[in-house]
Amino acid sequence: MENENENNLISKTFFWMFLGLLGSGIVAWYTYASGLFIDIIFRGYFNILLILELVVVLLFSWLFKKLSPTIVGILYFLYSMINGVFLSTVFVVFELSSVVWLFIASAVLFGGLAFFGYKTNKDLSNWRTLLFGVLIVGLILSLVNIFLGSSMLDIILDWVILLVFFGITIYDMNILKQLQYNESLDQNKLHIYCAMQLYLDFVNIFLRVLALFGKRRN
Repeated sequence: MENENENNLISKTFFWMFLGLLGSGIVAWYTYASGLFIDIIFRGYFNILLILELVVVLLFSWLFKKLSPTIVGILYFLYSMINGVFLSTVFVVFELSSVVWLFIASAVLFGGLAFFGYKTNKDLSNWRTLLFGVLIVGLILSLVNIFLGSSMLDIILDWVILLVFFGITIYDMNILKQLQYNESLDQNKLHIYCAMQLYLDFVNIFLRVLALFGKRRN
């Protein structure tokens, strides 16, 4: 029975993750192909969407336990749609063939990491502090480098953050097995929470792989 519940959680989680990525991809392509991204940038909508995305993330994170499964699902898809608008920039910066192939490569890589995280019996609870500590430092340095403009530091940070999300993917997938036994979480919406975590892991891996190996447009 426990294995059945675990498999059910895994299948639901990846199904919702797939729907989120599919939604993001459709919105990203439409935003690029229609030229909507130009209006968003030059009419000041970018900052509004950024604030809205932040609000959605905070609501999802802070009120997850109190919100109904329906509202949690709506917030998840709202986030993926807004994120899709931001992801439209990859079509502007990189060649389409490069985006497609590196997306596939990222998916294979993510799948391997997720499988390892699911199968390992090691206690990974002590990974969280280290991984998120390094991630925060990396993000701060990335903001600082906007003003420094060091291409070498950019490359180093892309590699560091990519490796950090390798670890976070393994950690999140390992923790996913344990969450089904957490009675404080509503099992009817737990898969949405897990899908959000894995969605973020995959998107960040894809973006870093693209930054490092993507073929840019002239």
